Amino acid sequence: MTRSVKVHEYTEKRNAILDVAARYITTKGYEQMTTQDILEALQISRGAFYHYFESKQALLMALVERIGEQAEQLVLPIVSSREMAAQDKLLRVFAVLNQHKQENLDLVFAFMRVWYADENALFRQKLYLARVKRLAPWLSQIIQQGTEEGVFTTPYPDQAARMILSLLEDLGYTTVELLLAEESEHPDISRLVQLGEATADALERVLGMKPGCLRQSWSEDFSRWQALLA
Repeated sequence: MTRSVKVHEYTEKRNAILDVAARYITTKGYEQMTTQDILEALQISRGAFYHYFESKQALLMALVERIGEQAEQLVLPIVSSREMAAQDKLLRVFAVLNQHKQENLDLVFAFMRVWYADENALFRQKLYLARVKRLAPWLSQIIQQGTEEGVFTTPYPDQAARMILSLLEDLGYTTVELLLAEESEHPDISRLVQLGEATADALERVLGMKPGCLRQSWSEDFSRWQALLA
């Protein structure tokens, strides 16, 4: 058996475990899901499972990493485009990532409950740093292009990229706090919209964009989230 065939088989089996884990996390919740659930669903041994993942948390991290890789594949064609202006690139990146979340809404909400649990603070920090490492260079590239085109005025593209990710992380925190605190009731959609608008305003200031450009482009996304969460 050639090396390429072995790699393909390994990837295929590993992805099969991740697919089942994603389904159970969505339907049962991460805490309620057990490795035994996965073994029974795939008819594999415990040894086979540990060949691919050393622990349940390693499985979760791999699943989040796979989602990150999928998101990166959506972003890369936008960043590398030679025809698209920088501001259009930035707006498009936000739009495709937002759409990706909306298309996987059940999994996103399931991850929220795990991601922001107090006992997973270290895990969350590791994933945040991994996300910065993955996305900051692409954002910095767009920002650098924008400064050359005169639509962004920040002289610090690398730092601005990290600030953007930090602001989006904070938006995630506050959104989860609001949604999970009011999970048994109707969420305060107007408050969520306000949080999004405040983040858009802060991002515009970090980049030195024309005021309102980002918030205006996000208005359609706000409307979609309102419909999904209502």
